[in-house]
Parts: sequence; structure tokens; C-alpha cells
Amino acid sequence: MNKRICENISAFHPGYYISDIIDEMEITQLEFAKRLNITPKNLSDLINGKASISNNIAKNLSLMLGTSVDVWLNLQKTYDEKVIEIEKLEAERKEQEVFKIIDYTFFEKLGLVKATRNQQEKVIELLRCLKIATFDVLKKHDFLVQFRQGAEDYHNEKQIVNANAWVQTAINIGNEIETEKFDEKKLKFFLSEMRQMAKMNTLDFLPRLKKKLSECGVALVVIPSLKNSNVYGAIKWINHDKVILGITNRGIVSDKFWFSFFHEIGHILQKKIKNIFITSDHENCEDEMEKDADEFARNVLIPPDKLYDFVSVNNFSKKSVELFAEKIDTHPGIVVGRLQKEGYIPFANLNGLKVKYTKLRNC
Repeated sequence: MNKRICENISAFHPGYYISDIIDEMEITQLEFAKRLNITPKNLSDLINGKASISNNIAKNLSLMLGTSVDVWLNLQKTYDEKVIEIEKLEAERKEQEVFKIIDYTFFEKLGLVKATRNQQEKVIELLRCLKIATFDVLKKHDFLVQFRQGAEDYHNEKQIVNANAWVQTAINIGNEIETEKFDEKKLKFFLSEMRQMAKMNTLDFLPRLKKKLSECGVALVVIPSLKNSNVYGAIKWINHDKVILGITNRGIVSDKFWFSFFHEIGHILQKKIKNIFITSDHENCEDEMEKDADEFARNVLIPPDKLYDFVSVNNFSKKSVELFAEKIDTHPGIVVGRLQKEGYIPFANLNGLKVKYTKLRNC
């Protein structure tokens, strides 16, 4: 193929012009090859756009036809540049098929891409934002994430693409957050203080939580959930000195947020530095690391011995729950969520004690 045309871009290979010259000279390709002092195969590849003009062929053409060497070398250069433009345009068209399953407004609202109605511009913006050359890489299970929780649910291409997109976004934001060197002892020391933050309002606890974590070497990223991603949180170690904790505002209900948060802290303390973990909404996961992270979150939020004493009394009134929460120094909504989850009270009971975070975002 010695010419390529796509929309308003036309690329003509030097062989296209050589073919015209042969016709004008009214000779065969074999004779032209002899005159040019190259093999018939070389000439055929050149005419069909399968080979580029070499310096030697450019020199021979200039001597044979009375042109400059630069004429032929520039024709080759222009052709190569136009082909790149065409291939880029064709690639962008292909990208739009995968792009359709990603919610562009999610990234726009975060200020990560510019607002535009042009589909092609959106594709370019999102590829830049996610630091990828093609959306095809988002289709791969192993692009970023080891899907440890609910792995069997991630056979759906839409979920895989959006899960990878959400995690990559959290990583990009987390990379910009400065932290001190990771300190496991300091992180464990702050656990009790971080648990107590559940009693504070969003505007107060989030900046404080971020600061405490940064002192421990953890970059906290709180962003909304991406449609069809099925992701609540993720852990990514940058090196031995820094870890990114990405978390969604998961229904912006306090008990779910804090459980997800301490679940991710549990993964950090597992110190599987080469792994990237995500947390989905999958129930009954059999992965041992996920089970351990769940147990860690439960025990930090409500000490098991304290919970045992409380449920043994079998009094789950509003007043009783509030007194118990005060006793263990946490928010009553955390207690309600735990009681609902473990079947002590119906999911419709005591929801008035829970808190909805309406401004839970740190970017």
C-alpha cells in the first residue's frame, strides 16, 4: 500500500510517485530497476510502500532523474509523519469503543481532565490522565490490581476497566501527596486516635486523618466511587517508604466508611509490598488476607470483648447503643452498623444514629 487516506489526512509513499514515473517513461518495472541499479524485489517493495527510501536509492534517483537527493528523502519523511497522524487518528477511533464504558464526568468533576463535548478530545484527555497509551491495557486483570476480594466477579470487562481506572486515579493523586517515611509502630500507635475521629464531623476529621497518616508514611486519597468499578478501596506501596491508601466515600455513611478505612489499614499492616489490593462489595470472600483485614477492622472499631459484654445483655435500644458507644469512645453509628451486619438488629433499625458524610472528599 503506497498511499493511505483517513478523513482529511493523505499520506503518499515515495513509491507512489516512482510508479507514476515508470508509467510516464513507458518502461517496465524490471527495466527501471536495472536503470536504478537495484533488484526488482527492492523496486517492488518500494512501489508498494513496503520499503522506505534509503540514502543510496535517493542518491540513485537524483542522478537518474536529475532531481535533488532531498526531494526523495523529504517525500519519505512527510509520508512517515502523515502515517503517524493517520495511525493516531485510527487509534483514537478504536479507543472510543472502550471509552464509552468509562464515566468521563467522574474525572471532570475531580478536575483531572478538561470539560469538553468533543469525543476525540475526551479520549486524549483521559489517556493522559490515566498515563496510558491505550484503554486496552485497562482490560487486563494484571494491569494494576491483584483482585484478591471477589476475584470471580471481575470477569466482566466493564468492571475490570473501571476498577483499573479508579485505582490508577487514586495512585496518581497519592503520588502527589508528600509523606514521611513509613513507620509501622507510629501507625499502630495512632489507631486509637483515628478510631475516635469517627465522632468528629467530616470537615474536622478528614484533614486531621490525612495529616496523621502522612506522618506514618501513608498518603490518604478519598474520592468518589467510579460507576461500574465495584471498588471501595485500594492499597498500593510505592516503595518501602510510602504507601497509598485510596478509598471511596462508599455510600457516604460513617459505619461503612470507617470499616473500609480500617480494612485498608489492615492490608497496610500485612506489608505485602509487591501486591496491590482492592476491596469490592463482594460478600463471603474466602481469601485469607481479606478475612484478616476484615477481622482487623472489626476489632479496631469495636474491641471483641467489649462487644461480647454488650450483646450478652440483649438490650439494643437507642439509649443503650449510645451509652455503649460512649464507653468505647466511638460514634454510635459505628455500633449500629456492626449490630446490623451481625444480625443483632434489623437493617432498618437505629439508622438515625448513623452519619452521612456529605463533603467526604480530599481532592
